[in-house]
Amino acid sequence: MRDFSTQEARNRSQVELRPLTADVLEPYLVGLADPEIGRLTGTHVTFARAEVERWLRTRAEQPDRLDWSVHRATDGEFVGEAVLNEIDLDSFSAGYRVWLLPEHWGRGYGTEVTRLVLEHAFGELGLHRVELSVFAFNPRAQRAYEKAGFVLEGRRRDALRWDGTWHDDLVMAALNPAH
Repeated sequence: MRDFSTQEARNRSQVELRPLTADVLEPYLVGLADPEIGRLTGTHVTFARAEVERWLRTRAEQPDRLDWSVHRATDGEFVGEAVLNEIDLDSFSAGYRVWLLPEHWGRGYGTEVTRLVLEHAFGELGLHRVELSVFAFNPRAQRAYEKAGFVLEGRRRDALRWDGTWHDDLVMAALNPAH
């Protein structure tokens, strides 16, 4: 997996992507337990520490995904997670997801992380399509994805029930401009 913590990446980005490891266990647990991150990702699950530790030790063994920890370039502080999942090299496609700790919202990190992941997906992996879903109540994320090149393709109506209310899930995708 490509490590984006090179000088080249630091020169052009506010963030660095590094392989996700147990080195970030404590702030990673904070993010997984954050109620607003849970709402924005539609996650009703509570993660046990032992389960997360096990995942961080074994996640590199998953052949159809790449997981990165996101760090602020200036000081290396953990900012969040980015993932290419369901990588299908036969169809040249993958899914994408990202979450950032709330104290890092509104700084352009999400757009930059997404651009770096797309650069890797389209350049290093040679993928043609990367898709994601985002809940309609998260316009900040929608704008970040659009700035990085994602286009709205559809709407899954009433796909999430949260606190007694139904919410739509928006499907977005970015296509490799070189294909």
